[in-house]
Amino acid sequence: MPDPAPEAGQPASGEAQLFRIFNEIGIIDQLTATAFERVLPHDLTRAQFTVLNHCVRLGDNQTPSELASAFQITRGTLTSTLARLEAKGFITLVADARDGRSKRVLLTPAGRAAREACIAAAWPLLGRSLAALDPGELHQLLPLLEKLRVWLDANRAI
Repeated sequence: MPDPAPEAGQPASGEAQLFRIFNEIGIIDQLTATAFERVLPHDLTRAQFTVLNHCVRLGDNQTPSELASAFQITRGTLTSTLARLEAKGFITLVADARDGRSKRVLLTPAGRAAREACIAAAWPLLGRSLAALDPGELHQLLPLLEKLRVWLDANRAI
């Protein structure tokens, strides 16, 4: 296994560079998640926002099992998150018309509004972050990150 942190001045192997990239992404995720959770309205957690955001971006009407698979968490973990979102009136759980044993997760108008309020609350953080990269760098970075995410998503079994 290659050394993930080659000595200064030494060219990094592809594996070492990937380790460094994933390490940076992980650190960025930790820093942004902590800052984001501090400003979330409605006493929402990051996990709860993630469910709302997923339902807006990719559509609702999914089963808890489908959502748990998408988030790569256990159904039990997701069940707790869904119960809290339902208690806040942000989702409703309805019986699946095809399989009465299963439930479907539906986003409510209040849930959509809560998601938008979360994004609005994050704007100050996002605005301050613009100081880190110029618009050209942002334009270059996004397609690369999307390409990596798509590949990782398609290769979850690795």
